[in-house]
Amino acid sequence: MTREYDKLVRDDIPAVIEADGERPVTHRVEGDAYERRLAEKLREETEEYLDDRDPAELADVLAVVDALVDATGRAEVEQHRSEKAAERGEFAEGVVLERVESPPE
Repeated sequence: MTREYDKLVRDDIPAVIEADGERPVTHRVEGDAYERRLAEKLREETEEYLDDRDPAELADVLAVVDALVDATGRAEVEQHRSEKAAERGEFAEGVVLERVESPPE
């Protein structure tokens, strides 16, 4: 029986599949294709986390984000994060913007 996936997986998944007596068929991607696959994986893992709020799923989201940061350039991403935090703050205080009201004329 053949099952089709065509998705990015963790590096050790082929060995796990082989240990189960099956034969994985894989290839490697680099550059833009790798970043595109990471973005797809981020969507998948984020949806799984949102479905059940399981901390294990959040760990998967974090692993994909870390890989994306490494692929993009950690220093560049950290610079943008730091600039945004300095200009607009972080997400630590749970601020929810309900609306913006214009002053009366």
